[in-house]
Amino acid sequence: MVASILANPVGRGYSLAMSGSAEALFSEALDLTVSDRLKLTSELLASVDGPPDPDWDKAWLAELDRRMDDVAARDQPLPEWTEVRASIFTRLSRC
Repeated sequence: MVASILANPVGRGYSLAMSGSAEALFSEALDLTVSDRLKLTSELLASVDGPPDPDWDKAWLAELDRRMDDVAARDQPLPEWTEVRASIFTRLSRC
């Protein structure tokens, strides 16, 4: 069920309390390829996110280094992607 919801955004139960022009744009956007929808989404989010933080790249790289150090220090192996994915879908199906 979750996979079909993720593949087809229509009927997800979102409240589409938008203006008529926004609803028309949304409907038209659903006809785009997944790649184009992701690019469009990224650009729309960036348009309301404000000016870029000049220190973001440096901070994000430091965070990635910290996370890699945490992983390297673990005594147990990380879970397989199939387990992580199944867990995510289980949690999403409860929503």
